[in-house]
Amino acid sequence: MNLQSKIIEELKVLPKIDPEDEVRKSVDLLKEYAKKHSFLKGFVIAISGGQDSTLVGKLVQIAVDELNEEVGEETYTNFAVRLPYGVQADEQDAQDAIQFIRPTKIITVDIKPAVDASVKSLKEAGIELSDYAKGNEKARERMKVQYSIAAMNNAVVVGTDHAAEAVTGFYTKFGDGGVDITPIFRLNKRQGRQLLAHLGCPEHLFLKTPTADLEEERPALPDETALGVTYEVIDDYLEGKEVPEESRKVIEGHYIRSQHKRHLPITVFDDFWK
Repeated sequence: MNLQSKIIEELKVLPKIDPEDEVRKSVDLLKEYAKKHSFLKGFVIAISGGQDSTLVGKLVQIAVDELNEEVGEETYTNFAVRLPYGVQADEQDAQDAIQFIRPTKIITVDIKPAVDASVKSLKEAGIELSDYAKGNEKARERMKVQYSIAAMNNAVVVGTDHAAEAVTGFYTKFGDGGVDITPIFRLNKRQGRQLLAHLGCPEHLFLKTPTADLEEERPALPDETALGVTYEVIDDYLEGKEVPEESRKVIEGHYIRSQHKRHLPITVFDDFWK
């Protein structure tokens, strides 16, 4: 088995999907998770205005609506959380995403004071963060806030990681990668767009250029620029198609270097180093 086949098997990506079936799989996963955890009364999902959080936010709301209908009362809540660092450049997209999702509850927390305080404290201790490291600080602060909200509402945190992010490790370890459940993990970027189109999402939310927008020196840096390969090529690779050799090397290089992100903390019982 070559590395491409191994990765496809690990990430469970299908070469073709039925969007309606995949919506059902994700919604059912969320519902079953809720039913098996009696404490659980809600889901927390950060909404950025990008494709992935818009999709997951909508799937969560569908699951919450169905759960509440089944129990006959408003027991479950979808906490859609806005976490800007000061003023977000594409705030309108975030608001459009919320309008599409129609979440049970919206919470907004500005992470700028907390991130700036952390950067300042580290600097005073002799640790001056690079712009890139500060970007990871933002991602981890956002996750910290989500877990605080979850803790006070008997809820769990839902992640937006998908196969095209997982294969490249394009997320912050213990930031946007630190969640309880990931309902779109098996899908690539292209397939996520198919689900949003099926659900009637406004096109500008899933056709916009993907960006993590964590770096201040390179604002709104496109993911594809940071990765050195397009999502179309990554999606082709994950669907088992032939891709240019140089692109294959880039994708597999990202996969190998980011293995630590996809592994639980190492113990003496692991064969990780063999």
